[in-house]
Amino acid sequence: MTPSTLRSAVALLLTAALGAGAAVGAVALLGGFENSTTVVTETVTTSAERASAPPTAAMDVAEVYERAAPGVVQITSTSGAPLSVDPFGGPPSSALGSGFVVDKAGHIVTNYHVVRDASEIRVSFSNRDTVEAKLVGVDPSTDLAVLKVDTDASALTPLPLGDSDTVRVGDPVVAIGNPFGLTRTATAGIVSALQRFITAPNRFAIDHVIQTDAPINKGNSGGPLLNARGEVIGVNTQIETGGVSQGNVGIGFAVPSNTVKEVVAQILKTGRVDRAYLGIVGQTITPDLVEMVKLPVEKGVIVQSVSEGSGAAKAGLRAGDSSVVVAGETYVLGGDIIVSFDGKQVSSIEDLRDAIAERKPGDSVRLGIYRDGKKTSVTVTLGRQPPSPQG
Repeated sequence: MTPSTLRSAVALLLTAALGAGAAVGAVALLGGFENSTTVVTETVTTSAERASAPPTAAMDVAEVYERAAPGVVQITSTSGAPLSVDPFGGPPSSALGSGFVVDKAGHIVTNYHVVRDASEIRVSFSNRDTVEAKLVGVDPSTDLAVLKVDTDASALTPLPLGDSDTVRVGDPVVAIGNPFGLTRTATAGIVSALQRFITAPNRFAIDHVIQTDAPINKGNSGGPLLNARGEVIGVNTQIETGGVSQGNVGIGFAVPSNTVKEVVAQILKTGRVDRAYLGIVGQTITPDLVEMVKLPVEKGVIVQSVSEGSGAAKAGLRAGDSSVVVAGETYVLGGDIIVSFDGKQVSSIEDLRDAIAERKPGDSVRLGIYRDGKKTSVTVTLGRQPPSPQG
């Protein structure tokens, strides 16, 4: 992928804050699959108590697996009415995925797309016990869901959530999950890249995603990506196939653990996640654009379009009305250019997304903008993110 193509893809990845989304190449959700699968069950000998406390020194893959595997579960979700209830509805469809325990109260984190539209969710533990799970809440915008099981606390092995902001490219990682129904499979690799953007099931973008070459496949969805200390640094969510394969080609994506912490906390508190929403589609001003087109500034976000009824629309933000192609990338010019957010400089879409993510629906913010070549400002009341970019 050329730099200009990459910039174009990033510009079109519209986050929860900006109110739009786009697919990333041939990215595949690592969700379940229909039909039955033979399951090979492994016996885990590690005690829950020993696995729950992260060590201070780095471990090898075998040690990470030994400590963390008891906290990883297999999730089977079923949707659709059984034949005995609805003879015209067809057989129920099943999906297999992964998840992991986060506390002794029985809460489990997985991917939203694993349990989407599920009428029944069952969780299988390393001791072969299978119990029904209750759906506590979901966040389609980060493809995360929280479940709860009613089981003895002694059977639960919570996995510690690490600090994903400290992750570096090249760090060793271990993924544990249930690819194709093969329970508690460990694969290893490194952190290949940081700050990726992927598309959530509701078509918004997920920010700050971790890329790894640890092999992950269908059924790994919702399983943990762990560092060498056995801490969860991400939730395995998607793979990039490049359109040439249905399975792993060495490019996987995990929602960062710091995002997981925030989402889980909100779900446990209120049962849902509310996000602030500006309501624009924007593009980062690039050096190529500055070189080819006369603009009043060299850094900022060009307002491409404004969502009807959004805070941006009510504040009178103006969208562009003319297109220009520079270095193979299309820009929509003539609209406002956002250069600051409550006094903080905005140099890119990423800056704007992060600034909005720190606010709540109903907050009023002052945007510094350039309009018709002159610097001015507007006050915007942020709205609540809609279910999808289309509202």
